[in-house]
Amino acid sequence: MIRLMPSLGLIIHMSKDEERILTKHPQGKTGVSISKAKYDLIKMGLIDCLKAKPLTQDELMNCVTKRLQSKFEGSMKWYAENVKLDLEARGEIERVTGKKKETYRLRKQKN
Repeated sequence: MIRLMPSLGLIIHMSKDEERILTKHPQGKTGVSISKAKYDLIKMGLIDCLKAKPLTQDELMNCVTKRLQSKFEGSMKWYAENVKLDLEARGEIERVTGKKKETYRLRKQKN
């Protein structure tokens, strides 16, 4: 069964055992369907890592891996990359091109 949640910009695939979410991609490419529980856990970790300061790709992946390594089963970097791209596509985080390296940061909220 598929449940559409347009107000949240989500399509959730339901199975007997788990909810799934179809991610978005910032370049409009096809996203991936992943466990909503894993999505939520990785999203929380990414946002927590970016609260202090902008981070490079490597710094962000290392941070989320350290925070969640005991709480996660599966290829954390693969999930983290796909959730990061989804958050970027949804405007929750942004990629900033710098002189030396790209960094990621939480998108500033408009008042």
